[in-house]
Amino acid sequence: MVWEEAAQGFAAMGSEARLQVLRCLIRAGHAGLTVGEIQERTGIAPSTLAHHLKFLTGAEVVQQTRQGRSILNRANFDQLEQLAGFILSECCADAAKKAANDG
Repeated sequence: MVWEEAAQGFAAMGSEARLQVLRCLIRAGHAGLTVGEIQERTGIAPSTLAHHLKFLTGAEVVQQTRQGRSILNRANFDQLEQLAGFILSECCADAAKKAANDG
């Protein structure tokens, strides 16, 4: 994952409402939820919810597929795992380096 892609992913999650939507979809698992189901669970107004989903899908942390007349939304677990890996990839690297130099 490159810096630009990581920044876009983290920026998309950078609001309380979008985090709420994403966590709702994560709880739903691979089955996903329709826009109406997300709205029922979060209480976010439909027009506002559409705006937040646009941000989340643009950053590829949410995927949408048409299912009949509905749009099914799913958390993109692969992308979320890559973002987590990116932010944690250098965890404690300086501490390990310092310990090696002090040892």
